Amino acid sequence: MTRVALAGWGRTAPSMAEVLTPTREDELAELLATRPALIARGLGRSYGDAAQLGGGVVIDNRGFADVGPISPAGVVTAGAGVSIDQLLEASLPRGWFVPVTPGTRQVSLGGAVASDVHGKNHHRDGSFAAHVLSMHLVTPTGARTVSRREDPDLFWATMGGMGLTGVVTALTLQLLAVSSDRVRVDTDRFDDLDAVMAAMADGDDAYRYSVAWVDCMTRGSHMGRAILTRGDHADAADLDPGAATLAAPRPARLAVPLTAPPGLLNPLSIRLFNEAWFRSAPRQRRGELATLSSFFHPLDGVRDWNRLYGPHGFVQYQFCVPATEGQCVVDAITRLSSSRLPSFLAVLKRFGPGDPGPLSFPMSGWTLALDLPVGPPTLGSVLDELDELVVAAGGRVYLAKDARLAPERLAAMYPRLDDFAAVRARVDPEGRLTSDLARRLNLGGR
Repeated sequence: MTRVALAGWGRTAPSMAEVLTPTREDELAELLATRPALIARGLGRSYGDAAQLGGGVVIDNRGFADVGPISPAGVVTAGAGVSIDQLLEASLPRGWFVPVTPGTRQVSLGGAVASDVHGKNHHRDGSFAAHVLSMHLVTPTGARTVSRREDPDLFWATMGGMGLTGVVTALTLQLLAVSSDRVRVDTDRFDDLDAVMAAMADGDDAYRYSVAWVDCMTRGSHMGRAILTRGDHADAADLDPGAATLAAPRPARLAVPLTAPPGLLNPLSIRLFNEAWFRSAPRQRRGELATLSSFFHPLDGVRDWNRLYGPHGFVQYQFCVPATEGQCVVDAITRLSSSRLPSFLAVLKRFGPGDPGPLSFPMSGWTLALDLPVGPPTLGSVLDELDELVVAAGGRVYLAKDARLAPERLAAMYPRLDDFAAVRARVDPEGRLTSDLARRLNLGGR
């Protein structure tokens, strides 16, 4: 038996596990029935410890990698190990786009289910779960097809359930019709946080996609200055001749070859980068045509970009709060700004209504995601303070990105843990499905 060191994309807490790649459901079913501790893993893009299991078995879902035909209505059945990138290679030339995509297309469809991923269009289109018609799930008590009508409790517990209800092998997805591989983008630059939040609250509903980059290194009257980009898919009929293509995204041309030395991303270097980035954006620009890759997945242009954070890795901290609690976003950025912790990427979006999944992350309101290098001695205490702000506001952190939440805060953030536990007890009575995250947060399992 060979054990492999696995870590999340943040590279903060690796652990050793046996990795197996079944290619048939009967092989998978035998593993789930006989091994005491297992968890599925896709491309390893969850930031924390959700897809690793020290001393256990990690099931590589890339053995389930078929993409079926796309129906005239845009319905496709694909294996859980297929990445969003691979699905786009098959679907985009035929005029179909994924209905929800996170900031990287290097995510398996099984991982998209386990994390119930969201994108820049949650305020309009909801999360990934809203577009999954059904899925095939192998649990320790057997295989089954689940949907909103067939075992809806298991369907919703699996959406955002971090792989703890079973291993998805295939899913049927409704795609989004597009007529070009371009996005028509409007850009606005704001000098402070209040201004960009007001613009998003007033104007986001006019756009399918909206996201703001926020500078968390500024203080005073310019605290939280931001660049807001909003847009929608460009129609082929509106583009110049020759511009309306349906080409699949190109692979990354650049790569970070080595792990950066400690301290490369420090307050000074990030402050300089943020200043340059802010100044490079126009005060206002309308109707710019952007490629799908540059708008949705800009970081995919550089392979292994997480190495830039150095040998200690980084934490991505993402929270959401109700729409009435926008002050929590202001308070969180105020705390970060005063702490002088280096924050390279801060992304602000608005969420629409959440879905019935007991562990699904989104709720109607605001969400802020922060990339923070590990190293500064005050990092832990500042994040604990942010947890307190989020809980007081009735919000939660995203488990797919979490690497350090204290278990005693989980129930306040996710009040339907008992509903989730009841479904798990039915399909996995011996608690075989678990992970480093589940053990850390006392979510059950061995």
